[in-house]
Amino acid sequence: MPLKNRVSPFGEIVATAHRGRFTGNRGIIHDPATKTLLNRRWSSKAWITCVCEFRGRRRKVMGGRSWTELFFLDEATSFAAGHRPCFYCRREDAAAFRDAWAEGNSRARPYATEMDAVLHSERLDSGEKRLHPLRVSPLKLPDGAMVTSEGESYLIANNEVWRWSFAGYSRASTSLTDARLLTPPSIINTLRAGYRAQIGLA
Repeated sequence: MPLKNRVSPFGEIVATAHRGRFTGNRGIIHDPATKTLLNRRWSSKAWITCVCEFRGRRRKVMGGRSWTELFFLDEATSFAAGHRPCFYCRREDAAAFRDAWAEGNSRARPYATEMDAVLHSERLDSGEKRLHPLRVSPLKLPDGAMVTSEGESYLIANNEVWRWSFAGYSRASTSLTDARLLTPPSIINTLRAGYRAQIGLA
């Protein structure tokens, strides 16, 4: 039976057999004895996205009292959930993200903790996923942005709309009525400034 450790664009953590291209964490949120999640869904404001393979290291998923391994379909999904690149295993990506963040959000180059504080306010509303107003046509969003409409999640990429699922993306023919932003505004600005999200389109 798959563990409950796959993350949706809404930031929800579920059990599914589908694999992800990235891992990451929000601190320690599991019981290693039972390999089940605790009631809390984060223990740190540093929600990060990591590579699944780094320097040949192996981790036993939910096997110890270390960070809880979460998995994402791709980087666009992790962004929608409110995660950012890890400065340890993805240093080059994290530095590029930080520089684009500074440009896109008209700020001095931030520390990781400063980005985490902004993201924490943008991704949550009383402990639930914060949805943001969409002030432009969805197709005017940068590649890698995600929105929600009628309970579904959609990726914007290559001037097209793609319906998200844990299994991957499919082309969507929809007007995205009353769509709202899933991806935090500060990350939208970062994507506009040139950071290229790694998207799992076949």
